[in-house]
Amino acid sequence: MQLLLSFLTEIFSQPAFLMGIIAFVGLVCLRSPLNKLLTGTLKPILGYLMLSAGAGVIVSNLNPLGSIIEAGFGIRGVIPNNEAIVSVAQKVLGVETMSILLLGFVINLILARFTKYKYIFLTGHHSFFLACLFSAVLRAATFDGWELVIIGGFLLGSWSAISPAIGQNYTKQVTDDGGIAMGHFGSIGYYLSGFIAKIVGDKNNSFADTEISEKWGFLRDTTVTTGIIMVIIYLICSLVAGSEYMSTITEQSSVIFSILSGLQFAVGVAIVYNGVRLILGDLVPAFQGISQKLIPNSIPAVDCAVFFTFSPTAVVVGFICSFIGGLVGMFILGGMGMALIIPGMVPHFFCGGTSGVFADKLGGKRGCIIASFIGGILLAFLPALLLPTLGDLGFENSTFADFDFAVWGIIIGKLFNIFGQTAIYFICLILIIVLCVPFFFKSIRVVGDSKNVDQA
Repeated sequence: MQLLLSFLTEIFSQPAFLMGIIAFVGLVCLRSPLNKLLTGTLKPILGYLMLSAGAGVIVSNLNPLGSIIEAGFGIRGVIPNNEAIVSVAQKVLGVETMSILLLGFVINLILARFTKYKYIFLTGHHSFFLACLFSAVLRAATFDGWELVIIGGFLLGSWSAISPAIGQNYTKQVTDDGGIAMGHFGSIGYYLSGFIAKIVGDKNNSFADTEISEKWGFLRDTTVTTGIIMVIIYLICSLVAGSEYMSTITEQSSVIFSILSGLQFAVGVAIVYNGVRLILGDLVPAFQGISQKLIPNSIPAVDCAVFFTFSPTAVVVGFICSFIGGLVGMFILGGMGMALIIPGMVPHFFCGGTSGVFADKLGGKRGCIIASFIGGILLAFLPALLLPTLGDLGFENSTFADFDFAVWGIIIGKLFNIFGQTAIYFICLILIIVLCVPFFFKSIRVVGDSKNVDQA
């Protein structure tokens, strides 16, 4: 039983396999010929593996930059990192996490089939992270055994269906009604960025639509632009850190290291973009089979990096503004006597970059800059507020990085401290009501997807 559970967990925690399985089922429903069945199944898998490889290149170049900034500017504190805390938690809550992950995916499919929340969450590793968070905070709330697994699985499955719906009208505008939804648990932050950008910005003056003169034509190539910006950032940070510290990072000179790291970062981004094109080229058409035959009107919810191609320049701008916001948030936290949350380069790139895309498409350049900056500040405060809850479980100096993780952890932790286990049951009741209410509105076909793009 344990072996089967581990095998299924490995499958369902791998987005590449999930996308391949979903594409295969969709193509079978469409009665596609064998050659299309083969290519249509493999391309989404290969696309996500390419996206993951690009993300790996990005992360491997961002991690040393974070250390260089810490050393150069003398910053000490806690760096939020999903992978780090999950690896620690797995040693204590491994079986519970795996069980919640599997049950959550099944519940997500059931909800997509029988409710008006038609979103199928395909970012398996993020489901795994949230399953780990739920197992940790529910254990802190004195739940255990099957009760912990059932409640955690219900919370995961429900949020996997509800979170894409919350901002789907924004997502349709960002993707030009591209037939996908947001499947990443930084979703609240992205929707909030879009909301702020619509208020403060002008979507008619966006980075996505900016015309560049022939003189600066090379800047039209996002890979080149990203490489230039990152080389400059690496050079500045390396010079501040000093040659003595840089010698502990690399045997190369600071200048050569900075140039190579900045350009490798740009290569990683380019790989991500190509992976996204492979995914969208075959997953969305194949998904029509599922939408027509098995789960009517269903919509795939995909990873945040898939949205990078809709405004590539905004990804870089959003990342930089979010990181600056994170630094400002860190100093504010220090002034308030709270734990110092050092801006993690990885969450600020992926979350800040995605926030930048949403903000740019919905509120233009000004919206992108302001909303990403505010999002960066929140990426400092939310992990700091989550830290005490996780500390009670023995996970000192470690916290989750992304928006939804922190919000859920804070809500469950704080409400349990005030109302006990009754609060957790009440949260489940609220989710059940949210899932059932759309049945009373015949005009709603798919929750969150009821308007045309030009009406939103």
